[in-house]
Amino acid sequence: MMLTGCPSCPEKFADWYRKMDCWRGETFGGMLRERAQRQGERIAVTSGEKNISYAELDNRADQLAAGFQKLGIKQGDRVVVQLPNIIEFFDVCFALFRLGALPVFALPSHRSSEIRYFCEFTEAVAYIIPDTYMEFDYRSLAREVKNAAPALQHVIVAGDAGEFIALTELYADAIVHLPAVSPSDVVFLLLSGGSTGLSKLIPRTHDDYIYCVRVNAEICRLNRDSVYLTVLPVAHNYPLSSPGVFGTLYAGGRVILAAAPSPEEAFPLIEQERVTITSLVPPLALIWLEAASSCRHDLSSLKVLQVGGAKFSEEAARRVKPAFGCTLQQSFGMAEGLVNCTRLDDPEAVIVSTQGKPASPYDEIRVVDENDVDVQPGVVGQLLARGPCTIRGYYKAEEYNKKAFTPDGFFRTGDLVSVNESGYFVVEGRAKDQINRGGEKIAAEEVENHLLAHPAVLDAAIVSMPDAFLGERSCAFVIPRNPVPRAGDLKKFLKERGLATFKIPDRIEFIDDFPYTPLGKVSKKELRKMIAEKVNEKKVKE
Repeated sequence: MMLTGCPSCPEKFADWYRKMDCWRGETFGGMLRERAQRQGERIAVTSGEKNISYAELDNRADQLAAGFQKLGIKQGDRVVVQLPNIIEFFDVCFALFRLGALPVFALPSHRSSEIRYFCEFTEAVAYIIPDTYMEFDYRSLAREVKNAAPALQHVIVAGDAGEFIALTELYADAIVHLPAVSPSDVVFLLLSGGSTGLSKLIPRTHDDYIYCVRVNAEICRLNRDSVYLTVLPVAHNYPLSSPGVFGTLYAGGRVILAAAPSPEEAFPLIEQERVTITSLVPPLALIWLEAASSCRHDLSSLKVLQVGGAKFSEEAARRVKPAFGCTLQQSFGMAEGLVNCTRLDDPEAVIVSTQGKPASPYDEIRVVDENDVDVQPGVVGQLLARGPCTIRGYYKAEEYNKKAFTPDGFFRTGDLVSVNESGYFVVEGRAKDQINRGGEKIAAEEVENHLLAHPAVLDAAIVSMPDAFLGERSCAFVIPRNPVPRAGDLKKFLKERGLATFKIPDRIEFIDDFPYTPLGKVSKKELRKMIAEKVNEKKVKE
């Protein structure tokens, strides 16, 4: 069933990917069924004291699919899923996969601004949440969203449901009918980092995503004895598929869910569950490195520590092996498809100084200048990508797709990279107007639009500023009206508008006028330079 508004892969390319054994005609629902038949009572997922086997997960997915079906959720329906790292996340995902309904993966940190948009834009029929998580009550958020999204029929809660539907009540005995799900169907919608307002939605198919999962699992040498620790939010593309939780299940291994990413939470789990692989973003890796020096837990089972989501400094990368006694794997990818990573047997110099090479041999890569002319190896340019993992367009974004993709189907990633003679990438920055705050992507335009809604703000421009810990933080340059507002009041205003905490500017600078380019546009390059100088000046004084 083709989802309206999703550009599909041209048939000649689809045929080629099938011929090359990239796309094997698998579906996620079928994959779990097959693993359950083979793995049976082997543990699939562990969360705290709770274990669930492959056979149990398969059965629970069927039961929940039956419950969803009774609610009227059907093939092609969109369902916003905002669940933390709990076993129910997998029940929900595979139940929806079986029905051919599409999860729209939201993160626990998203608030009303984002959730309303996801529900309204996708015309979601259901919204699935925890009752509370990290001291936030998602039921209050659901009440607000339900009033704003006319298509939203059901709010389903893992935990105390209040006036909503309890997830536990939906596990039914038998399913009446499972629709035919095609491997070329869209399986879910991921969120883009975005550079122009709210996130674009990324349609991933069973074909392209399972291939991505499989090839990454092979590179990481996952097998049924692998134990993957999930400390990042499980709905992020990185811990989903690189190889992540889906790659681990594909390989028949075991997924461990951590409630928090801190060393205090994770290190005991590594010892207790004999974890073999986990993935971190650079700021978290730095915290782990500091904690490792005084760690009393046995971390010897850990074979691979992945670091991705943002560039990892070479200095920090060199500390991983001495600290943990394991192999570092740098990863650089995007929810739109392309994944690059270092290989486990790469020389140490390659592992610490590059962000890897494409996971798939069938990924096509171009690095171009501002005129779309290919640059020489080693020269910095804009990265374009096309391949069996990479989408051909965003969901319901026809006009934007004309800019984001070349006429021959290459995705303009917005990343500035250089590529060496061996095909390994070094990430140099971004051409797109986006802040990468420790792996969390912030679209400047979205935050600017919220600031402009404040009566005391005449104009606003959001830029990145350097940060030793997160890589980048966000700085808002604001041209105020009189009376000039306080920075704290503006941050409070953004929070009250339902903006995710990580999107609220770390710093606010008031300014009389913006610098402009010769074409009359705000020169964000000059603003970045201004704030970088201020940050460096402060460091010198300290």
